[in-house]
Amino acid sequence: MMKFYEEMLLIRRFEEKAGQLYGLGLIGGFCHLYIGQEAVVTGLQSAIEPGKDSVITSYRDHGHMLACGIDPKIVMAELTGRASGISKGKGGSMHMFSVEHGFYGGHGIVGAQVSLGTGLAFAHKYKEDGGVCLAYFGDGASNQGQVYESFNMAELWQLPVIFVIENNQYAMGTSVNRSSSEDQLYRRGESFRIPGMQVDGMDVLAVRGAVEEALKDVRGGGGPVLMELKTYRYRGHSMSDPAKYRSRDEVQEVREKSDPIERLKAMLLKQGVTEEELKALDKAVRKTVMDAADFAEESPEPEASELYTDVLVEQY
Repeated sequence: MMKFYEEMLLIRRFEEKAGQLYGLGLIGGFCHLYIGQEAVVTGLQSAIEPGKDSVITSYRDHGHMLACGIDPKIVMAELTGRASGISKGKGGSMHMFSVEHGFYGGHGIVGAQVSLGTGLAFAHKYKEDGGVCLAYFGDGASNQGQVYESFNMAELWQLPVIFVIENNQYAMGTSVNRSSSEDQLYRRGESFRIPGMQVDGMDVLAVRGAVEEALKDVRGGGGPVLMELKTYRYRGHSMSDPAKYRSRDEVQEVREKSDPIERLKAMLLKQGVTEEELKALDKAVRKTVMDAADFAEESPEPEASELYTDVLVEQY
């Protein structure tokens, strides 16, 4: 539980700092923050096997990289477009990538990663390496046609993939209830015979327990599983979104009643962990994030010649 608390806190503090750096003009392009959704990726990533399983997600990807165990310094350096970034400063916020950590992006095209994740699952089955792919996407992407083509192939070929819908209630600025005729998204796989489960994505322990069951089925050869994680983002869709489609009271109510970090903190205090211990942990996490920001700001930008590298892989 302490590990989960630390990881969620790291993602929260990292994203808060990213928001500040964006405001200062140190992060270019788009920037989508993960604040509020930390329990989803923390719970899921804690259950998979690094070096064996694969992960792919959308453009809201900073938290996923941190949960994959990637150094916050090189994630922040990538956000700020520096040569020391995980993608040499060429991926930025939305297109980070690390094969070494089994992380296959960061994808800016809505729903594209679902088809690619299905391909990763096919590779796991073809190689017989025992790996499972976690393919994350949002409630908005769940209405994309390629998602259902992927569902069909995944079930037809019994691929080892867990489709993870991070339902944060709003596709950009549109409520899921207004954009989806079936808003119980865990049912979306039923016509393909893909079992679905709906999980409280604001409770890291519930997420961990649910994904353990899903992994057991998938690793046992049962084919794909669809998980809908009911979560919530506190910030706008991106840094340019004023989020006028919902009230401040709505956001505040979720913060007060369901915040994943505060919920786990309350459990830890009941287990005998002291406020002083948690404050010390928060202080250490803040230092990690500050060090990452300093590292990013001090790192050089890529050389112009880097435009022509990593474009084509030639195999002989």
